[in-house]
Amino acid sequence: MQQHVLIIENGEGNLELIAKLVRRAGLTPVGATSLTEGKARFSQNMPETFLCAIVAYSLPDAPKGEAIDFTVESFIPTIATTESLDSAIRDKVLERDVVDYIPKENSQNYDYLNRLISRLEKNKSTGVVVVSTNRVLRSKTVSLLQRHNFIAFECLTATDAMQCLSEHKNVRLVITDNTLPDMTGTHFVASLRKAFSKEQLAIMGVAGGKGMLMSAYFIKSGANDFLRVPYCHEEFLCRVMQNVEYIESVEEIRRVANTDYLTGLPNRRHFFYMVTVQHQNLSEDHALALIDLDFFKSINDTHGHDAGDIVLKAMAALIEFYFPDEIISRFGGEEFCIYMPSTPLKEACERLDDFRKVVEAEIIQLPKSDIKVTCSIGVSGAHTQRVDKLLSLADKQLYAAKNSGRNQVKCEPPDVPQQEQASLL
Repeated sequence: MQQHVLIIENGEGNLELIAKLVRRAGLTPVGATSLTEGKARFSQNMPETFLCAIVAYSLPDAPKGEAIDFTVESFIPTIATTESLDSAIRDKVLERDVVDYIPKENSQNYDYLNRLISRLEKNKSTGVVVVSTNRVLRSKTVSLLQRHNFIAFECLTATDAMQCLSEHKNVRLVITDNTLPDMTGTHFVASLRKAFSKEQLAIMGVAGGKGMLMSAYFIKSGANDFLRVPYCHEEFLCRVMQNVEYIESVEEIRRVANTDYLTGLPNRRHFFYMVTVQHQNLSEDHALALIDLDFFKSINDTHGHDAGDIVLKAMAALIEFYFPDEIISRFGGEEFCIYMPSTPLKEACERLDDFRKVVEAEIIQLPKSDIKVTCSIGVSGAHTQRVDKLLSLADKQLYAAKNSGRNQVKCEPPDVPQQEQASLL
């Protein structure tokens, strides 16, 4: 379903400027320059298609925030805008259940608005745990988070929070006060840090009174951030956004570092890491396969490198589909690798030969023609637990498959001499 953003702005210039930001975020702007027109445009679309509304405080037919009241009462997350930073108007805006308040006085505020729009969609799958026995503080914090579309979890104790984290893998931030029934907030933060690094989970401490040192106690215990209560609505949400975006940035860096840019498969470095982790709890039965596309250079020479990229992506998609539970990788060039834990060599070879037949039958669509490709596969098995030896054996079998005419699977012989077995261990 295409997501819309309702924009009610005072003037065509403001409307078009914000509409550009909305389009940049991949969303569809639904614009109006008055409350009357905004109500009409809203009624023309299904309410559930609106991700949020961006509404000016002052409009010709709604000079005192009536348009904001309309969108809030229509259950649309609402971002209010004003022409300038005015404390009196700001207070009137924040009395309402708005997501945030943006004064349109400089370009940086528009950049913040752009980030905010993008976050509202991402937040639908982002969890935040709020830990406090203070019902008023907990309710206020959860309410603000839900306005931003976060999935908010309420916990009264550190133990409950740890259980919540174990059940919900989408949690990126924990907000905790210092007075908990089962331990202090700083001890809770320290215990969280034993289980989660700062790159995996952000932690924000909140506290009132207690002197000025409480922030230092939280930070030294492992918190990413601290906020004193009572806190400012806008500062709270800015800090939440910054902490969540930090976690997401680290996740994105890791994803890029571990992923082949063309096919989206794990790269060689990440493959070695994953297999090494898997090796810690493996039975003796396992197999490793190297897959190489036949005559790939001729595809590039005949059809061009863009066609070669299409073929590699098609091959990667087939591997992902037929080996969903295995560790797979693009090793480089036209070579792919599959590690099959707890799989006897004979079973692995049968599955890989079935896959080879699938590749041979596949028709790959290129811009100017359709082509078919074949692959050669070398497989090694359970004679060693060392990844480098498995690769070396599979590479020898791949070489044999190439030399024997290609488009075939060559498996490591099951009866490797004992002397050779000993040298591989």
